[in-house]
Amino acid sequence: MIIGVLKEPFPETRVSLLPEHVILLKKWNVEVVVEDTAGVTAFANNNKYIENGATVASREEVLKSADIILSINNFSDSDIELSKEGQVGLGIYQPLFNFLLMNKWAAKGWTIFSMDMLPRTTRAQSMDVLSSQANIAGYKAVLTAANLFPKYFPMFMTAAGSIPPAKMLILGAGVAGLQAIATGKRLGAVVEVFDTRPAVKEEVMSLGGKFVEVEGAADASNAGGYAVEQTAEFLQRQKAKIAESVAKADIIITTAQIPGKPAPVLITTEMISAMKNGSIIIDLAASTGGNTELTKNDETVNYQGISIIGDSRLPGTMPSDASKLYGKNILNFLQLIIDKDGQLNLNFQDDLVKGTCMAHGKEITNERVKTLLAYQL
Repeated sequence: MIIGVLKEPFPETRVSLLPEHVILLKKWNVEVVVEDTAGVTAFANNNKYIENGATVASREEVLKSADIILSINNFSDSDIELSKEGQVGLGIYQPLFNFLLMNKWAAKGWTIFSMDMLPRTTRAQSMDVLSSQANIAGYKAVLTAANLFPKYFPMFMTAAGSIPPAKMLILGAGVAGLQAIATGKRLGAVVEVFDTRPAVKEEVMSLGGKFVEVEGAADASNAGGYAVEQTAEFLQRQKAKIAESVAKADIIITTAQIPGKPAPVLITTEMISAMKNGSIIIDLAASTGGNTELTKNDETVNYQGISIIGDSRLPGTMPSDASKLYGKNILNFLQLIIDKDGQLNLNFQDDLVKGTCMAHGKEITNERVKTLLAYQL
């Protein structure tokens, strides 16, 4: 069997597999063909892939020869035209937003696995690409803010006077939020955290953050680790609490997202107006609309001296480690669909394989994508 690795479109800097991952696949009796210069932006050149046993080829050759195609981002129409029927695509395709694309790929006969739909269970942790990449995003969000913030992060006591520590507010204590807490504390900031899940309070406090509680949150215990939609009454109480913290904050990191839905707006323009000049907001939910009313994805908005940075590509600012972690996630998942002889073996009785599969046998297999298509069509 052959696994193909495509070069990602600009401005993506990551690659699905690094040369070090190729060595393991060769041990599984799997051949690897990599598109020319696919790993350059992740500091992995063609020669390194070749040294580790991969073949370097053109994009067309990869698409026509490989049985499994790895591409972090969506395939283009020309990719689908060049491919052969029955290929397997594996990446992060946001199928609840790109359901029409899923339908198009299914019609071509592709089997599509979208890693962002992986069930969030204990067994799936080693394959969880969202968590591995969110960890980087949380870390880089704080460093980005520190670089732009016109003041110190830690408290300083000097002969010229004392400098108070930066006040950081984090909305959402998922993987990105928890890493942001840890990084902010290491830099000396005072950190407050909001999350609708009371269960994360202990984790927040263990990292040195102050957990701000809002009573009456909807139960998220059955949401597979994701946030859920809240009642209007709760949102009103939450808004009032957040407004108090926003007015005091120097740095805000927002991470709140709901799968398949626009990100909840947690910070209004009115709240931003109450912030101090020079304050920074890093919105990690920008790709799905953002957690502020002013967020624009992949842009920095300056509003009355406050910078609102909508950045959904922060993992790509650390392309080497981001690719290393992503590639390891992919290898762990591949073990579920490749047998000991290096052949494709799709076991749809496995909840992880079934949960991640969006299309197979020219049909959409995911119920949520089916529902979205039914409404659209």
